[in-house]
Amino acid sequence: MLDFPDRTACILWFAGCNMRCSYCYNPEIVLGKGKLSWAHVREFLQSRRHLLDGVVFSGGECTMHPQLIPFVREVKKMGFEVKIDTNGSRPEVIGQLITEDLLDYVALDFKSLPEKYWEVTRSDLFLAFEKTLEIIVSSSVPLEVRTTVHSEQLRTSDLDAMNTWLRGKGYFGSYYLQPFRGDKQTLGDLGESKKPGLKSRVGVWRN
Repeated sequence: MLDFPDRTACILWFAGCNMRCSYCYNPEIVLGKGKLSWAHVREFLQSRRHLLDGVVFSGGECTMHPQLIPFVREVKKMGFEVKIDTNGSRPEVIGQLITEDLLDYVALDFKSLPEKYWEVTRSDLFLAFEKTLEIIVSSSVPLEVRTTVHSEQLRTSDLDAMNTWLRGKGYFGSYYLQPFRGDKQTLGDLGESKKPGLKSRVGVWRN
């Protein structure tokens, strides 16, 4: 009831990610392997037809999966709406899904501006994220942008600059801030352990 706005939905969690955010809340998914076959997922979804409105593809980073697009096609044929949760690192995948009219909603993670992108994600994928944002903004697909706020990495000045940057890119929807949660002991599995950040800095910018 929470992950796909205005729809009842199930979530498919895809293992693996091309980023190593130290605040990651799902390191067991990022570093793990999938446990279910697509045949099992298909059977489950068939049993939920006319009960659920949509399916959320999440992770990890679902757009890394080589069979994602065929999976989405199949889910759409079953009559479900589709939401993608993504870090924006595979613009070609998002672009193809939009071209084929397969997406009904996208949640895009905005990690930081370029100067802190490596520090936050341990990746050099900002330009890919930027391209993904541009593709979605130029389409008619509903989009939400969200940032996880860790007080050791992002300051209020950073968030102000990120909000201004989004406006400059033509995004005027809601910008969600979600607090880092420090209640898992597995953060060190991704290489860096961080102390809990500020949990009160959460809200929505409505441009």
